Amino acid sequence: MESFLEALVTCGPAGMFIAAFLAGSVFPLSSEVVLLALLGAGGNPFLLLVCATAGNALGSLFNYGLGRMGREEWITRFAKIPPEKLRRGMYHVRRYGVWAGLVAWIPVAGELITVAMGYLRVNLPLSLLTITVGKYLRYQILVSTWLAAMG
Repeated sequence: MESFLEALVTCGPAGMFIAAFLAGSVFPLSSEVVLLALLGAGGNPFLLLVCATAGNALGSLFNYGLGRMGREEWITRFAKIPPEKLRRGMYHVRRYGVWAGLVAWIPVAGELITVAMGYLRVNLPLSLLTITVGKYLRYQILVSTWLAAMG
């Protein structure tokens, strides 16, 4: 895994996009490591913020699509989400609706929420908007904190 992360860092902004996509989807990966390594290597903070946000939001859109397929056995098999966890995600989505997308950046819970949003067919454009806003804010905090520390 370490060499894979190193390979992503050598790809620059494209590697950031790939890392963020994978981290935003059901695949386990830490995009923060790639982001901080690229910032440390002198990467453009704005470009990295855009790539990270776009990749992570599209990774969540992938999860939404898995959920939209509507087959619990597929979600369990391909996304490795146990039925009880999917039900927990659906509970939060039913309770908060499209606003649940704002917390889709939280590891593990975010994947459950985005799969559940697709499964429950929550409005796609509004879901993508709230998911993107939440992910942007998370990466913005990381970039701003890094810039302040290097200040």
